[in-house]
Formats: sequence, structure tokens, C-alpha cells
Amino acid sequence: MYCEVAASSLLPRAQTSLLVRSRATPPVSCTTPPFLNTLLRFLSGSEMGGTTNQESLLWALEFLLLGGQVGSVPRQEAETPRCNRATRLPRGQATALVGKARGQEEGAARRAGVRLCPASPVLQECSQAEIAWRMAGRRAVAGIGPGALLALRALLAAAHPQCLDFRPPFRPPQPLSFCVQYSSFGCCTAEQDAALARRFRALETRLDPGMWATCAGYALDLLCQECSPYAAHLYDAEDPATPLRTVPGLCEDYCLDMWQICRGLFRHLSPDHELWALESNRAKLCRYLSLDDTDYCFPSLLVNENLNSNLGRVVADAKGCLQLCLEEVANGLRNPVAMVHAGDGSHRFFVAEQVGLVWTYLPDLSRLEKPFLNVSQAVLTSPWEGDERGFLGLAFHPHFPHPSKLYVYYSVGVGYREWIRISEFRVSEDDENTVDHGSERIILEIEEPASNHNGGQLLFGYDGYLYIFTGDGGMAGDPFGKFGNAQNKSALLGKVLRIDVDRNERGPPYRIPPDNPFVDDPGARPEVYALGVRNMWRCSFDRGDPMSGTGRGRLFCGDVGQNKYEEVDLVERGRNYGWRAREGFECYDRKLCANASLDDVLPIFAYPHKLGKSVTGGYVYRGCEYPNLNGLYIFGDFMSGRLMSLRENPETGQWKYSEVCMGRGQTCAFPGLINNYYPYIISFAEDEAGELYFMSTGVPSATAARGVIYKVIDPSRRAPPGKCKIHPAQVTVKSHLIPFVPKERFIRTPESTPRPTARAPTKAPRRRRPTAAPPAPTLRPTKPARPTRRPGARKGGGRRRGRPSTAVPAPQNGSVRLVRPAGLSPGRGRVEVFVGGHWGTVCDDAWDTKAAAVVCRQLGFAHAVRAAKRAEFGEGRALPILLDDVRCAGSERNLLECAHAGVGTHNCKHEEDAGVECSHQDPDL
Repeated sequence: MYCEVAASSLLPRAQTSLLVRSRATPPVSCTTPPFLNTLLRFLSGSEMGGTTNQESLLWALEFLLLGGQVGSVPRQEAETPRCNRATRLPRGQATALVGKARGQEEGAARRAGVRLCPASPVLQECSQAEIAWRMAGRRAVAGIGPGALLALRALLAAAHPQCLDFRPPFRPPQPLSFCVQYSSFGCCTAEQDAALARRFRALETRLDPGMWATCAGYALDLLCQECSPYAAHLYDAEDPATPLRTVPGLCEDYCLDMWQICRGLFRHLSPDHELWALESNRAKLCRYLSLDDTDYCFPSLLVNENLNSNLGRVVADAKGCLQLCLEEVANGLRNPVAMVHAGDGSHRFFVAEQVGLVWTYLPDLSRLEKPFLNVSQAVLTSPWEGDERGFLGLAFHPHFPHPSKLYVYYSVGVGYREWIRISEFRVSEDDENTVDHGSERIILEIEEPASNHNGGQLLFGYDGYLYIFTGDGGMAGDPFGKFGNAQNKSALLGKVLRIDVDRNERGPPYRIPPDNPFVDDPGARPEVYALGVRNMWRCSFDRGDPMSGTGRGRLFCGDVGQNKYEEVDLVERGRNYGWRAREGFECYDRKLCANASLDDVLPIFAYPHKLGKSVTGGYVYRGCEYPNLNGLYIFGDFMSGRLMSLRENPETGQWKYSEVCMGRGQTCAFPGLINNYYPYIISFAEDEAGELYFMSTGVPSATAARGVIYKVIDPSRRAPPGKCKIHPAQVTVKSHLIPFVPKERFIRTPESTPRPTARAPTKAPRRRRPTAAPPAPTLRPTKPARPTRRPGARKGGGRRRGRPSTAVPAPQNGSVRLVRPAGLSPGRGRVEVFVGGHWGTVCDDAWDTKAAAVVCRQLGFAHAVRAAKRAEFGEGRALPILLDDVRCAGSERNLLECAHAGVGTHNCKHEEDAGVECSHQDPDL
């Protein structure tokens, strides 16, 4: 049986009616349409074997394609249908195959303009999309979205959708009127769709009516493959260097069927004379039109479960690791610690290096040869891997360039005194790409008792105030005072501070916001906004959902842990984040943890040190280019090199963890994209448009130019072309420009590069289950790097002027040395001090890590791991006991500057000789 279709607006010049196959009853002698024949052959080789199953599937697909309902009318009652008459469809096995897709099909039918009759099992009207399907007789998805077909496919994900412009597919802003099957997801805008419709009509004018009546459906099929999510594969366009096909790659069965009745159509679709020459040879023609990768040939790719499952969604591997890609945007940087934009419409971005240089990059990724800011002479840092002092943060005034102010955070030191400095600068009046270095105004300075845990983040909130994130002062366990700096409201260390720097040209450099939580507490510093933080490294404000604004103003921070856990916090006004009472979800100082007045806030997520030892806070993605990433908080760990993500369930408030891996196989096989990165993840950033970046390095030293900036890319879906186009405001460039030359390369591997071996955590936090469960280790790509020390700019470090010399200097009063048994590694041993021309030992009464820190620093080590007692490293019986009851603050130059009982005065024996264990690495690690 056939449906007689009158000419529609798609065929304004048609002079005859078209007989297009559309079975109303399935007689054995009925010829199945070419596409459905191919589809049946494809499926019968797998789970749909057998005549009955084939017949049922055929009816089920027609049901879906027509948008009709399953009726109870027997097949023998069906009559020859017309599109303006009722088409009755049978009950039976078709019902079971399509029942689950009913809800999706109804919505799709509404979008296509097809009205379903709820009271009668008939299709009452034909839309233009329906007529186009009937003309083709083979198109599996006309008039409906891809959702209905997805119901027939397994949820596997190993595809590589790509358009002819070598970029991911997208969701068109409005439905397509010609290639309607790609209205929900594909590679065509409305303009491209209209151009294909014009080509279709032009074909009609060149073909005689008889041939057009037979072949119009084939023409429509082939033209619309330019809109397919897999257009690049169909046209052999994955590699920009190879010639583009003029006809999409066809599956052999489909090509053979088309050749039988429409071989003359090819010369009207393609200018390829070689193709024309093969027109009379069916085998050679179809071989010429075939694809090397048969998974992608048309029309089989429409029902390939691997290609269509989760099409348009972020791809995840079997372990749930999200497959993303990267684009290199800058390289050759020395520990890039921050990347910010000015918010002035110029779309420049400014990259800070730990040594104290800030560089200007233009939207085309070229860099200005002259630095934007150079405070390298004032910044305290060193070449040592692990020294976290240096230039650590910057932020532009929220109304920049009016005023043309910016704020910086860096380490300074004189002698053995060190402190952090927050300064204000103005941009030069003569060059908008250079700071006026003479305009520096110190806003705030805070003394640092140790060389690590320096904090370093500066942010302006949506309230216009400047937020400053300080570390707890260093060493292990926040040993300063009774409860540590972090719990001491009268100390500025271990805090989030909030100050007002507006209108400060006269008077004090800053004022206190009136709603700061402790302005009325006489025992607290009024700058304190939140407390109980250890060393928050990289924080960010959420821009909010682009449509609804949901989440706007939330403050996310990664807080580096001590010995067990790293955590991510949502920082709120006046809250206590637990350190040093708590680390992650567990108690660290059990006595303080049991204090009922602590009232601390648990993190939204914490992970154990088996997965990473130093969190790097990130951003909630709110950019335009990759809609699937909206609302995803992406962060990392620069000791393990893991990229991670959290997504909030808006109904429960729970956060779901997913690791981020580089795309495997062909996932990242787009021009300009890479699937690997250097493992030391230093910082994250977003540009003026909200796109997400991160910075990492292969050698974590402030002087090693191995740092790279990567842009995060979702290869599964992009925004429609033109939607995210930026129009940068022009800036006057007076410096020489250095064009960007990418150096990183895509690595072709079948799977993601494996991580360094790591075991899953053996137990969960004891106090309370985390909001998001600790993740199991999966995969990440890395570049070969030296995994010996962590990068600068966070926990670890210490004063390192140069490597310890093997020559023994002439001793002076207060000099120290370590004496150790044979075979013991350097940095461990019995402490001996030089006083009055003699060497002697130190008694362990009152001996602690602060005194040990003084000794270790004298010997060139950055950290004191522990203070040893009871002659652990042997007794110095041949020497006098010179010092006893030594009490140090930790900042003294030598033990003689510490409080002690007096040189030679003691009440102990050599069995109490003191010792130390020093290290160039942070003891937390």
C-alpha cells in the first residue's frame, strides 16, 4: 500500500503527484523503503534477527516517524491512506518497542507541528516535515527530536561528533525548517538550513519530473548530512589538510539501493568528475563513496548505539570520569600564579609570575613585550622548588578603568623578618598597558612567622569590597598561641578579610565595611570576615547562572590540608571553617574539636591525601561557549595533578563529585585541541567572557619557564555559532607584540594516560559523611615531569638562598651543626652549638619544633619536621652541655637569641641531648 502525497511547499514546481512508500499494512510482497531495508539489515545482524522482529520493528519505526498512536484496529481494516486522511497503525509488538518513547515522541510531534488525536488512533494532519519524510521514504528521524530514537539505543558513549568547521555540534537557536531531523542537535544554523533548502529546489529545476519524483528523498537525505552531528566524519573533514568530500560517505547497502534507481542524481549533487566517471559501475561507485570507518557511514550512523548514546552531553568513561579537552593559550611562564581580566571590555588578560612580573595578553593571545607590572626587586622568593613566597595575587578595581586601580599581594622580607604586603597601584596615564610603578600605596602588611602558608588570593566581591585570603602563618599544626592564629579573632592570619578601598585618596588606605561580622567585638579585628582557615589557595565568586542568576555571589575556596584531607569550602559571612580544630571532616586538635563553642562549618567536599595533597580552588563555569558545563565547579590538586569537579543537586543541596580526564581516543581530535597537561596545577582563572582556564607547570620553580595556560574545552557540545562572539574594546598598544606560538601537541592514544598508582581510600571520615563521597582514583593525562617537589606558591617552601654548601664555614657564636650516626640521611642528627670557642650540646628540656625551626633554618633547610629528644641521635659525652631550657618563638636567627638558662647552666645529663629532623619539603607532604 502507498500514501499518495500532493505537492507541498517544499516542491513548488512539482507537476505531478509523488508516490512515496509508506506502508499502511505489511503485505509480504510490499517493497520496504530503501532506508528501512538498510536499517533492518543493520539490526538483523545483532539483536533484531527474524522476520517477525523485523516486521515489528518496521512498524514501530513508522509509528515513531509519523508521530501517530497505537490503535486497536486490525490490519485488514486499514485502507489506502492519504496524508489528509486517517492513517491507522496496529497494536502488537510495535507497542512494546515504542511504549517507552511515547512521552518523548509527543513532545517531538508538537515541536514538528504534528497534531496527535488523543481519542482516535490516527494522524489527523501532515506537516511539511511529515511530507518531507514521506518523500524521502527512508529518513529515520523527520518530525521528531533525537530523544525518541535514543530510547532505542544503549547508553554507551564513545563518539566524536564534529561539524564541517572542525568544531563540536550545537543546539540551533530555533528549529530548522528543512533538515528538521537536526533541529534539536546538529551542525546547521537557520541560515545554513535555508541554503540547503535552496539547493534542494535548484535540483528540482534541473531534473525531469519523473526522476525528481523518484529521487527527491535521496537528494534531501544527502544534502542534510551537512547538518549531521557527525558531518566531519561523513565528509572526511576531521583532518583540515585533506580534501573535503562532495557527497557524504554512504553505507554499501544504501548506495547499492540508490544506484539502482537514482544513479543520475550524483552528477547533480557533486562537481567531482571522477565520481561522474564511475556512474555506470555500481561496485566502483559505491566503493568510491564508502568510508574507511564504516561506523560513520550514512545511514547506519543514525542507529549506531556508540555514536548516539548521550549525544550532546559531556562524555564520561566507565568510571564516571568526564572527558574534556584543552586549548593551549600561553606558554614559557615561570610559575604562573594568577590570571585575571580588567573587566573593561578589552578582553585582555593579565598573567602574574611568582617572581613578580605581570604580563599583558591581547584577545588574539599575543603578549606585550613590556611587562604590565614589575615588582621583582621587592618580591621575596627563590629558585627553590617548593618556595611558596613571592608574588601571589592581583585584582583590578571592579569599576576599572574609573578608577584605574589594581591591587597586588606579595611577600617581602628584610633579614629574617618576613611579611605579606597588599598594595594599590594605578595604571600609567601614558600607557594603558603599563602600571605607574611610582604610584604604589601600601594598603596592609601582615607579619609572617614562617615562610609557608602565605595565602595569596585577592578578590573583589559583588558588594564592591576587597576580600583578602591569608594563611595561618606556617609551620605544621598552626602552633601559634593557645588555639593557633586561625581561631584567634584578634589575628589577621588564617582568615578571610574584607575591607573597603573605595574613595581612599585621602585619609586611611582602607575602611571597614559596616556589616563586617565582628565590628562590634572588642576582642576581634574588624577586618575579619571569616575565620578558621589554614591556607586557602585560590578562591572565586560564582557569576551565577546566565539565565536565572542562580548561585550568583557564592564564594568557593580550596583550603590546603595538613596530614589527611584537602577541602573545598563555601565561605559565608562570620563563619568558622574549623582549622585547627578540624581538618576536612575529621578532628585534628581533639580537645579544641570538642569545644561546643567552635560552631564550625563543614566543607562541601573533602578528599584524602591518597588522591592529592594540595587542593587548588577553581571556578564554577558560567561561560557561553560550552553550555553543558554550566554550574560545574572545576578545581584541581597540584601534587597529584588531578582535575576534579563538583555539581550541586539543587533539590538536595548535595554535591556530586566527578573526576575530569582528558578525552580518550578521538574525543579531543579537533584542530588546535590537546589532551595532556603539565601536572603541577598552580591556579585557575576565567576570562572576561567567563570561559575557564588553568595554569600548570612541569618544573615547580619560580625561575623555570615551564608554565602553560590551558583553556578548558567541552568537545561534546558548543554554543550556536555567533552567540558567544566578543567585540573587544580597542586599546592602544605601544609595546612590541610577541605572537603566540603553541608548543603542546595532541597525543594519540586509545585510552587516557594512566595516573600514578594510587589506592582508593580505606575508610571514610569518622565524624560525619561528606557531602560528596571521596572519589576513587581513575585516570588523568600528564606530561613527564619531575615529581620530586611541589610547585611554589603554597604550602611548603621556606627561606632558601641557595643549596647547602658542603664546605664547613668558620664557626661563629650561635653556629650549629648536626651530628648523626653513620648511614643516617642529612638533615637529621644531634644538635651541637658553638659558643665562646667551644662546641657543646643542647638539653631537651622545653625543646620543641619552634627551637628546631631555628636550627633547621640556620642549616639551610626550609622546614623542621620534628624536635628529637632523649638523645635519639646519640649522646655527645665528649662535649659540655652549653644550653638548657631553650624557648624560641621560631623567628630567631640562632639559639642564643632564644630564652635559655644561660650558657653552661643546666640541670640535665647527656641522655637528654636534643636533636632535630629537618627537610627541604613541607612536613605536611
